Amino acid sequence: MVHEAGRVRHLRVIPSVQPPRSAFAGFNFPPRVILIAVRWYLRYGLSYRDLEDLLAEGGIEVDHVTLFRWVQRFTPLLIDAARPGRHTVGGRWFVDETNVKVSGSRRYAYRAVDQYGKVVDVFLSKKRDLKVATAFFVSAITAHGEPAEITTDRAHALVRVIAELLPAALHDTTRYANCRVEGDHGRLKARLRPMRGTKPASSMQGRAQSNSAVPLQAGTGTLQSLTWAVGWVE
Repeated sequence: MVHEAGRVRHLRVIPSVQPPRSAFAGFNFPPRVILIAVRWYLRYGLSYRDLEDLLAEGGIEVDHVTLFRWVQRFTPLLIDAARPGRHTVGGRWFVDETNVKVSGSRRYAYRAVDQYGKVVDVFLSKKRDLKVATAFFVSAITAHGEPAEITTDRAHALVRVIAELLPAALHDTTRYANCRVEGDHGRLKARLRPMRGTKPASSMQGRAQSNSAVPLQAGTGTLQSLTWAVGWVE
């Protein structure tokens, strides 16, 4: 607890969370250096060459290709390590789709965030239609259960899927009501811009689960958990 000009701030003690030591076997750098590099890349709008320059200023010589390999190797592990510290998904979902660039080609990313700004699910597809919208909602409901309220635009596919899969949920299509997820799209794209898009997943249709599609998940809500996980590495 800290007193500042009569105001009281309560500081939350954050335990150190990191992948098991065995995950770092075979790497020539200390775990602390690797985790800080991965955190900086995921948390801030840096390219791999930007990160290489920043580490060099601190006396750490690491090639940008090595940094790329660290991010691909450790991001999924950090997500798993951070998951216990994340809040349970809320009962209000804001759903929308947006365009992202994958290896120079445009793809549709269906995304949902809850009332706390946490990313509920992500689904990457070549198309934007009823079949894809259904697959996205089935995936999200299977992982997190049914929400009590959903906010979307008036896209026909979304309206139909929600009516079929979630008839008991309150569906809000009021104009401007979906600003929460639309604003979150902006944060995601701002993060992807220095990376010049993302790399192709093993399948262009399906959840963004492969290592090459990690930025789609880690670009927004997951970053809160990643920061929590590696912000106090010892």
